[in-house]
Amino acid sequence: QVQLVESGGGLVQAGGSLKLSCAASGRTFSRYAMGWWRQAPGKEREFVAAISASGGSIEYADSVKGRFTISRDNAKNTVYLQMNSLKPEDTAVYYCGGRSVYYRMTSGSDYNYWGRGTQVTVSS
Repeated sequence: QVQLVESGGGLVQAGGSLKLSCAASGRTFSRYAMGWWRQAPGKEREFVAAISASGGSIEYADSVKGRFTISRDNAKNTVYLQMNSLKPEDTAVYYCGGRSVYYRMTSGSDYNYWGRGTQVTVSS
């Protein structure tokens, strides 16, 4: 069993930066591929970024490529999302999720675990 807790959200002006963290419980975190997703009001949850268990494979949604960076520290059981050049359209609740294999990371239904999310609000 893996429990995920996101933190680091908040209110920031457009052009600013935030760094989200997702802390995982359990000794098996290093075996899991991790992803960040977001859900804006009235919209479906959408894929943001994913990283393999070793950190050797990474992918991003086109909308955040070049602005967001996903990383992980397996010694700390934590995955991060560094968000730069934030835009009002990045406003959403951000969730982290875990999958037992790094495969089809853009398919939310295939994730094994989810956190409860952290709110990010970008003002114009």
